[in-house]
Amino acid sequence: MDELLDFSGQVAVITGVGSGFGRLLSKGLAARGCKLVISDINPDSLAATVAMLDAPAGSVVSQLCDVSKEADCKAMVDSAIEHFGRLDIAVNNAGIAHDIGPMHQLSSAIFDTQINVNVKSVWFGMQYQIEAMLKQGSGHILNVSSMAGIGGAPKGAAYAAAKHAVAGLTRTVAVEYARKGIRCNAICPFYSPTAILKDMASAEGQAQLARGTPMRRLAAPQEIVNTMLLMLSPGNSYMNGQTIAVDGGVSAW
Repeated sequence: MDELLDFSGQVAVITGVGSGFGRLLSKGLAARGCKLVISDINPDSLAATVAMLDAPAGSVVSQLCDVSKEADCKAMVDSAIEHFGRLDIAVNNAGIAHDIGPMHQLSSAIFDTQINVNVKSVWFGMQYQIEAMLKQGSGHILNVSSMAGIGGAPKGAAYAAAKHAVAGLTRTVAVEYARKGIRCNAICPFYSPTAILKDMASAEGQAQLARGTPMRRLAAPQEIVNTMLLMLSPGNSYMNGQTIAVDGGVSAW
């Protein structure tokens, strides 16, 4: 195996693995020797992901997790330490979208849900992830933000606000803990046909989004995950505090 993508001996926690990026990343890391603690809020989806993994017995721990609850986020880190004795990688991936609409018509309930699921999940996760990484003097956190986290998102104001918060937390942690051996980065994908996009846009809406990109298509989920693997590579040891756009060229306009 190429040493740049050899995760043997590494331990990762990943949230939101029931579908999309989380499921594919779990498969990619497991196939490259990483030990995993993975979670989702949906037990059936979580079980389906576990069944897909090509991993040695005892190298994967799965558990239900509502990332809006601090205790559940702490339990993920506790499991990594209990079963594997360390935590090298943390991927705060779980998130939700909301029905699109003009900002002045979005309810406070929508905004609160976005903050609870998309922001507090990262906050809670990193609190305990950092604590574990400080004890061993190393670690890498990857947060899943969005192009909506580094630019405007018409009719997605609450989602954009939440994903901007993720980018801000990422940069702050990167600066605050760099001297302690802990790095923190975020990936900011453009739209990709995962469950979260299906919650936001119809098939016609997705086609319209694709026409608005220089490449005239949306990203395949695996394309986003390939970038996540490269960002997490043990050889990619000097990247810190970056919000990496994977957008087919949208941000170049």
